[in-house]
Amino acid sequence: MQKGWSARELGFKTPLIADEWYAHSNPGQYPFETPQTWLVMGGRGSGKTRLGAEWINGLVRAFPPFAQHKHLRIALVGETLADVRDVMIEGPSGILTTSRYERPRFEVTRRRILWSSGAVAHMFSSEDPESLRGPQFEAAWGDEIAKWKNAEDCFDMLQFGLRLGQQPRQLLTTTPRPVPLMKRLIADASVGVTRLRTEHNVRNLADGFTETLRRRYSGSVLERQELDGELIEDRRDALWSRGLLEQSICKEMPEIRRIVVAIDPPASSTAASDACGIVAAGLAADGRAVVLEDATVRAAGPQQWAMKAVSLFHRLKADCLVAEINQGGDMVTAVIRTVDADVPVNTVRAKRAKWLRAEPIAALYQQGKVLHPRHFPELEDEMCDFGPSGLSNGRSPDRLDALVWAVGELMPEWQAQPRIRDFS
Repeated sequence: MQKGWSARELGFKTPLIADEWYAHSNPGQYPFETPQTWLVMGGRGSGKTRLGAEWINGLVRAFPPFAQHKHLRIALVGETLADVRDVMIEGPSGILTTSRYERPRFEVTRRRILWSSGAVAHMFSSEDPESLRGPQFEAAWGDEIAKWKNAEDCFDMLQFGLRLGQQPRQLLTTTPRPVPLMKRLIADASVGVTRLRTEHNVRNLADGFTETLRRRYSGSVLERQELDGELIEDRRDALWSRGLLEQSICKEMPEIRRIVVAIDPPASSTAASDACGIVAAGLAADGRAVVLEDATVRAAGPQQWAMKAVSLFHRLKADCLVAEINQGGDMVTAVIRTVDADVPVNTVRAKRAKWLRAEPIAALYQQGKVLHPRHFPELEDEMCDFGPSGLSNGRSPDRLDALVWAVGELMPEWQAQPRIRDFS
């Protein structure tokens, strides 16, 4: 068989593996088993729509692993009817475009697709949940569910309609957003979750598309949500929000007059121990603080984190190291001295809870007095999940602690609040 010729072009009626999507799919698009409810969160251009179209094709043809028998009654649900038609059905990766061996008939006025096997897929819009009251299905594909207008009502009505066949199933594809329906599905242990990244599908995208967006949005919430398919959400009782941190990004680096490197040492150096928070910050000429670097290290011994902090001190030409000594006492300074005896060290001791220490620093962010020249993803994750318990994502917020010490050393607004003052 000549290279590039398909089975259809050669006159074969029997499908060939080389023509099947199995031979061309990307990681995550073609699992060996598919759950009854399958949530696929993917970045832009990651192949979510193609997966949905191929999944429908597999159900209609009884093509493993998507189906073991032919499905005859299917629901296609999008944000609007126009989205169902333009993306899910007629789009470049839609059902009609990717159909092989048989192109189904699209009856636009009746809002349905028909196959010769008798299978039929009906169109529905999230704008009209009541339209799902009554019809019944063996399967459903819901696209961009995080954008649905009446998301939870529409989803609930769809569940009551999935009552035909041996095991009704549904595929839900979307770019993730922290909406209630997404949180509800992710919290449900019976829902299988797959995350697709844009770079997994780079061979099917325009040259330079991924590189351009990575460069433009590197480290930002948009990069993680729109390219990596991550669900980025705010914690309601957190001191910081994603929006607040986005506002803190400065386009131009201000003139820096003073720089400090703050250290929050761990209690031990085992693999399961907390990290050693190391954050550098500078004081700008206009009186604002600028977070310069997050150099935090995990599972490092005292000598390792001390060397990292001292190296950062010299590289940035900082004025001093600020070291929290609750965990190690005089040992913290002693370890730093073994690396460089001439480095000036200001020691601080926490006398109040982490939440109380962090509150005035969060207030400075809200006042626009703390800037980030770029995104620090791991530090920002800790900040946006830091709650009254003093933990972030169930762990000690070591990066955040170091940030608090660094900004507190630099900012007179923080020092002006004696009830929160924790320096010894």
